[in-house]
Amino acid sequence: MAVSVPILAVVTSLHLLAFVFAFGAERRRSTAVPVPDQYDEQTFCRYGTDASTVYGMSAFALLLVSQAVVNGVTKCLCCGKGLVTGTSYTVWAIIFFVVSWVSFLGAEACLLAGSAKNAYHTKSKGVFQGKELSCAVLPVGVFAAGAAFTLMSLIATILYYLAHSKADTGGWEKHHNDGIGMTTPSDAPKQQNNDFDKV
Repeated sequence: MAVSVPILAVVTSLHLLAFVFAFGAERRRSTAVPVPDQYDEQTFCRYGTDASTVYGMSAFALLLVSQAVVNGVTKCLCCGKGLVTGTSYTVWAIIFFVVSWVSFLGAEACLLAGSAKNAYHTKSKGVFQGKELSCAVLPVGVFAAGAAFTLMSLIATILYYLAHSKADTGGWEKHHNDGIGMTTPSDAPKQQNNDFDKV
């Protein structure tokens, strides 16, 4: 399997878009402040925008599609003649395959957990001018960790794809005789003799 530039472009673009959304999710985390209720002597949590949840789930989906594309093309490290014979490229392909999946799962876990936590809003109320109500908010750094894992996944995935392609083609060796009917010099006299016999 030769390296496909369109596949590299698609995987890179999806990963970079996922990184941008993850970074945006970290910047747009939902905030909350306890405010007094105008109808009674209680407080409730007033939350800001939920854009971070949308960004986080968008990054989650983009990263999932990118991982599906590269593993679909490489058949998830299960097929290929180079991977059967075993070369140095095979070893690197296995290493980057593991790193790619570990970083991918780490990124997806951070993005999914961050989106779910950011979407959660405290519904209970507290006593006004009494014990301060604690509003549940997403801790700092969850989406940032997802963005970091996304970049790590991008690097590992590209290196895995390149190593897999080299292992599958024996280091990108060109087979000049594939699909071409060629005769060796020793066969030429035999063909001439057969032509004279027919005459």
